[in-house]
Amino acid sequence: MVRLGVITIGQTPRVDLTPELQALLPGVELVERGVLDGLSLEEIAGLAPTPDDHVLTSRLRDGSAAIMGESHVVRRMPAVIAELENEVDAVFLACTGRFPDFAHTKPLFIPDFLIAYGTAALAQGMDAVGVICPLPEQAGFTVEKFEPKLAAGTQVLVAAASPYTGTPDELAAAATSLRERGAGIIALDCMGYTEAMRDIVATATGLPVVLARSVAARLAAEVLDSLPDATR
Repeated sequence: MVRLGVITIGQTPRVDLTPELQALLPGVELVERGVLDGLSLEEIAGLAPTPDDHVLTSRLRDGSAAIMGESHVVRRMPAVIAELENEVDAVFLACTGRFPDFAHTKPLFIPDFLIAYGTAALAQGMDAVGVICPLPEQAGFTVEKFEPKLAAGTQVLVAAASPYTGTPDELAAAATSLRERGAGIIALDCMGYTEAMRDIVATATGLPVVLARSVAARLAAEVLDSLPDATR
């Protein structure tokens, strides 16, 4: 059986995420690691973003959410990847944030690229793409990530609704606002958004919805299915 390492930028276990990933990756054993595993709440608070840092958010073991600076995650990530690669055949980074190139010796799946390019491929001929991200502070970064992948003239519209601390009504309202502004498709740009949340957005808008976790997992499955037996 292929073993896939799943790295969350929060803490494990990710009971809100790994069951859905597992359903999309039959025959694959998932091995979880968290960038914040083993840290106290006080230590996590010390990873807050500085004014010039990108803002990231993820789920903690107790179900609450943490907000941290990307620079702190980038600093801790290489050691997590290196340790996990000793146990698995490939690594899946369970975050849609934009990161620098990390050193790796096994296949490394980066959802940031997969969700942005996947959405662009589905948005051909549309005037606008709607993207829901967790935090208002991430809006500018979200536009910067999606816009270069889209056809010239296609606009990126952003609304915020947290998958960790938000309500279904808030998510539906964010989605509705994107439809009213002219979005022809909506991307849920965080690994924390669930299949149930995708259903909420689809019901509220009647638009096609791209879910980051399922797009990334399905594309990862294509590669995992092709790994030669020698790597397993």
